[in-house]
Amino acid sequence: MIPYGRHQLTEEDINAVVDVLRHQHLTQGAQVPAFEAALAGYTGATHVCAVNSATSALHLVCLALGMGPGDVLWTSPLSFVASSNCALYCGAGVDFVDIDPATLSISLPLLEEKLAQAHARQQLPKALITVHFAGLPTDMQLLHTLCQRYGIALIEDASHAVGADCHSAKVGECRWSDAAIFSFHPVKMITTAEGGAVLTPHEWLDARVRKLRTHGIVKDAARVASGELPPWYYEQEALGFNYRLTDMQAALGLSQLTRLDSILAERRRLAARYRQLLADLPLTLAPVSAIEGTESSWHLYVIQLNDADRRLGLYQACQAAGIGVQIHYIPIYWQPYYQQLGFSQGYCPQVEEYYRRCLTLPLYVGLTDAEQDKVVAVIRAFFEHT
Repeated sequence: MIPYGRHQLTEEDINAVVDVLRHQHLTQGAQVPAFEAALAGYTGATHVCAVNSATSALHLVCLALGMGPGDVLWTSPLSFVASSNCALYCGAGVDFVDIDPATLSISLPLLEEKLAQAHARQQLPKALITVHFAGLPTDMQLLHTLCQRYGIALIEDASHAVGADCHSAKVGECRWSDAAIFSFHPVKMITTAEGGAVLTPHEWLDARVRKLRTHGIVKDAARVASGELPPWYYEQEALGFNYRLTDMQAALGLSQLTRLDSILAERRRLAARYRQLLADLPLTLAPVSAIEGTESSWHLYVIQLNDADRRLGLYQACQAAGIGVQIHYIPIYWQPYYQQLGFSQGYCPQVEEYYRRCLTLPLYVGLTDAEQDKVVAVIRAFFEHT
């Protein structure tokens, strides 16, 4: 089976983890701070806090922003459910902004219209989470302008976009946002097995996230050093969580991060090759940024069939040929839980039309040209014989 995504481990990765197992602390040691510092160096972020998943990272940012009952988060319906669940964890509400079919990100014209209407009703969201779907960054400069106009916190769900470029800056620098979320799941750019990170330009936000990451517990080193407190003393200042990353995972991430640029280069080569090989078929190919200085990390390569009624047949043909195509994603508000919250099909027409036609093709470091040729051959044969 050729999967849609796959992690790649080297001997250097394995040795980095084994070194921690043999010689270092397994948790709360030196590797997590080192990984955070390396991520900051790569992205240009001012503050980085590593956690055990991107879902945890999203939850912590919502909590740190003070999101709770009476507040509302807006986000894209084209994402994994974690992008909206994070607000529900805090007791807040959720709403969705339909996508732009050309970029598969939040539609900026629709967002601007919806914000104006919400402002007139005095029902603005507390925060907006934009999703860099498949690794292609949203136009962050325009989003920043809109959110600044209405005093809305702006969060980048960059789970797909580690290493991507946005307006000639690395995603994660947060030049136009209050925070960015990274994922290090095995099928992402780099992996820590499971893991994530919160990147932010704000010292206060980083401090809140760090406190909540570790049970809400703090130790005051200065008061201990002065003798005011005994050396074992700690205080719980907030109701936090155990969302820590282990040192084994951080060591794996550190090792993988050294290869990120070569990983991106290979993903971009494979994506360009798909564009060339599939250009004459009745498909809408994955979008490429038209913004100078913005380039996808190509976490996913998603095609859309011009005839939606043929999607199931192509999916089945690929699976029968040993090609693990996938669907990204069912619109979030179609899920039964969200239907219970009052959402119904038809709420965001553009994302629903996309969902009817989409199919994710294999794309990962280690996918050979011969394997990619097989994927293309099966797709071509399907259109020629059905």
